[in-house]
Amino acid sequence: MSHVFRLPVLAGRVEADVPVAADHGRGGDGPGIVAGYLAPHPPHLVYAENPPQNEPRSTGGWETLRWAYEEVRRRIREVHRPDVIIVHAPHWITMVGHHVNCVPHVRGRSVEPIFPHLFRYDYAFDTDVELAEAIADTAADMGLVTSKMRVPGVRVDYATIGALHLLNPEWDIPVVSLSANNNPYYYAAAGLEQMETLGEATRIAIEQTGRRAVLAGSNSLSHLHWDTEPDLPEDMAAEHAWSHKQYAADMVLLEAIRAGRTADLRSHLIDEHIAATESETKAGSLSWLLSAMDWPEVPGDVLAYGTIIGTGNAVIEWEPTP
Repeated sequence: MSHVFRLPVLAGRVEADVPVAADHGRGGDGPGIVAGYLAPHPPHLVYAENPPQNEPRSTGGWETLRWAYEEVRRRIREVHRPDVIIVHAPHWITMVGHHVNCVPHVRGRSVEPIFPHLFRYDYAFDTDVELAEAIADTAADMGLVTSKMRVPGVRVDYATIGALHLLNPEWDIPVVSLSANNNPYYYAAAGLEQMETLGEATRIAIEQTGRRAVLAGSNSLSHLHWDTEPDLPEDMAAEHAWSHKQYAADMVLLEAIRAGRTADLRSHLIDEHIAATESETKAGSLSWLLSAMDWPEVPGDVLAYGTIIGTGNAVIEWEPTP
């Protein structure tokens, strides 16, 4: 069923059109993917920070995860210095194919539909249209059904906005945002292989356009959560894992990431984790992210792990091998 929305591959076309990158990978000032982040987007993290763009006010909360994002912001500015941030988010849901935002200037208000009392955020950012179009074209060449979003005034989902704010609250780095084709949520036999292809297309397009890119997979881990919240949303006395089984499954995944067992993640661990925890990675952001970096056999730097309304959330950095 996962092949329903996939077109026949045009043999040889992609390879013929793509030049070899001059300086792929970390280090130096050359182009390529310089870092990838698992960047969970729960609106609570933005709410707890009290940025001027978000209307609701809080007294704090979820500090360890927010401190990890502060370190990520430092690394992006001082170490990685990207031309663009590319984000794949599970709440830009497309039922047919993979969409790429190609609107040059994006502005609006994002409201989280389940937690509107926590997230009413005014955003404005620029899109790297050349790169966005290159990703869409390359993915199409590789057999994926794709579409270039060109609707002025498009309202951007909160998972895209939340992750981008947490990575770069100044919003002064151009963005490419990708949808999550969510047919895995509706067809039990569907897999994540299309996300791997989309990741490969993303890497090729980055090399083709000579960009220096940071990637962000906007996913939580375990995803069963409470259906009520305390009177004070940031009451940390009420915050803990939804179940020990869910927490333990998150730890199995994180231990593999910390050990650099990326081949095991690809072959079975991501699928097993999804089955055990209803993980949000089912939407494909983690698979897209690791595939774009060519499944690097290097340890992921787990900067923090914490629960938010019972879900598991980890901020992780990978630096792809040169």
